[in-house]
Amino acid sequence: LGLALYASSLCAVSGAAFLYHDYCVIGAGPSGLQAAYFLQQAGRDYVVFERSHAPGSFFALYPRHRKLISINKRYTGKSNSEFNLRHDWNSLLSHDRRLLFRRYSRDFFPDADAMVRYLEDFASLLKLQVQYNTAIIHVTLERDRQAWNGHYFLLTDQDRQNYKCSSLLVATGTWVPNVVNFPGSEYVEGYETVSINPEDFAGQTVLILGRGNSAFETAENILGVTNFIHMVSRSRVRLSWATHYVGDLRAINNGLLDTYQLKSLDGLLEGDLEDLAIIKDKKGKLHITLRFYLENRNTSAGIDSVTLPQDELDNFATRAPYDRVIRCLGWKFDFSIYNRSLRMMPGKGNKKKYPQIKPSYESRSTRGLFVLGTASHSVDFRKSAGGFIHGFRYTTRAVHRLLENRHHGVPWPSTVYPITQLTNSIIKRVNEASGLYQMFSILADIILLRENATAFEYLEEYPVGVLAELETQTGRKAPNGLFVVIMEYGRNFSGADKDVFYYNRAVGEAQHAWQSNFLHPVIYYYKRLPTEHEMRLRPPDWPLPRPDAVHHIVEDFLTDWTAPNAHILPLRRFLENCLSTDLRNFFA
Repeated sequence: LGLALYASSLCAVSGAAFLYHDYCVIGAGPSGLQAAYFLQQAGRDYVVFERSHAPGSFFALYPRHRKLISINKRYTGKSNSEFNLRHDWNSLLSHDRRLLFRRYSRDFFPDADAMVRYLEDFASLLKLQVQYNTAIIHVTLERDRQAWNGHYFLLTDQDRQNYKCSSLLVATGTWVPNVVNFPGSEYVEGYETVSINPEDFAGQTVLILGRGNSAFETAENILGVTNFIHMVSRSRVRLSWATHYVGDLRAINNGLLDTYQLKSLDGLLEGDLEDLAIIKDKKGKLHITLRFYLENRNTSAGIDSVTLPQDELDNFATRAPYDRVIRCLGWKFDFSIYNRSLRMMPGKGNKKKYPQIKPSYESRSTRGLFVLGTASHSVDFRKSAGGFIHGFRYTTRAVHRLLENRHHGVPWPSTVYPITQLTNSIIKRVNEASGLYQMFSILADIILLRENATAFEYLEEYPVGVLAELETQTGRKAPNGLFVVIMEYGRNFSGADKDVFYYNRAVGEAQHAWQSNFLHPVIYYYKRLPTEHEMRLRPPDWPLPRPDAVHHIVEDFLTDWTAPNAHILPLRRFLENCLSTDLRNFFA
């Protein structure tokens, strides 16, 4: 029997042996392990390939200064585990209560080494099928009409071992450093290799290229020992408390903003990095000039032959020479291992560091190839939390549910309730659910109405970008209309140029709920399932097409939407108007 099972796992293709699994997952970081957990719980045939000797190899190196910016709120005053996940940005989803991150660190901003230990335990305690020291170096397609998706995925590792799978889950994250090439860029040190010992910068003048959290993290580490630090980037600083996007600059790293605005020598500048050039003088000092000054000039003759901006503008901002220039420009996806047959293409504009995928997290060009974790952030870049653990743990679960329906005939999990439980069901979810709360505007609860509105079927955390495909993606039918429950910020409240602390910034009265600024529940009502055409034509910045009716539950300072008059009664009346029925419970 054992020999028969082994033989069944081998496939002969063009004379080469391929080890077969239904699912192959590339990468044993947080999203790869999260996918493995769901596959294992479902009893599926899978393997996870990890190039390192342990999971979470990215966190073994980064962030360089070891402090995570994902919060670890150990106390909330609540015992509800689902609610507590709203404020635990590090734990993965599992049934094992030992695998809550608060058991690994007491720090609000934990050390990255705690994350490494956590991921090692997650993989080992749950006995996930991870194959370590296996670097996948090439992925291609083999057409086959009998395959789940009309083709198999063929993978090759560094030892030329071949693997074959029906569905490929890419969970490699973004780990290739973003590099800008310009004259003199060879003098630039990278975030990934620069010293993290502050004493190595004592008495030095430093220029940092970039303006994200890695740039400010680097500046924070050396702020107290340098002469001064200048920071330059194409775009202005975006503060996470203004944009409500956790990937923007967090308060824990923003000491340089203080020293800049309080005129303590440090400073920020805007400029296109590709227009810069760096000249090194005989003393080893680095001078900033502009690329066009070097055109048709003999730079090998030395700095004296090169025009510097201060030669024409004597108060040029970066006229002082620098001792060091450090590149902190973030990361991008590694496209190099994918054969052209997969058509893995980078996104456009500010999403070019991610592969192009659909709102279902499936590749736009190759059926059966799904991108998970940080690399899937193009779906909600600068909108929600899908590029971070507290967001993609839920989108990974959503992908698994889509796969369960597509390949194994297991419909999206749902619960049927009598219609009198509709108000209570919504109130319970908006007050407890972590997936709705973290993946605001992206994941939504779907309420499918039964005939004559006598009952309803409740589906949790479905990707709203594929709402038009709900019936085929979930195996559930929506012939009688539906409600969509989603969390949103106010339309005009978030932005780098917004004053989010202005007086009277919050709405407190139910009749003005539609003007709510902070995160709050919104319920959309549709008499029928929206079409793909309607999804494409939805208004800009709307997560959904225009509904037949919409209701905002007024924002709440405590994010506790249980007030009978301000929250529950207006919601019940909205639902009753949509359904033309009385949702009150009566008892004899």
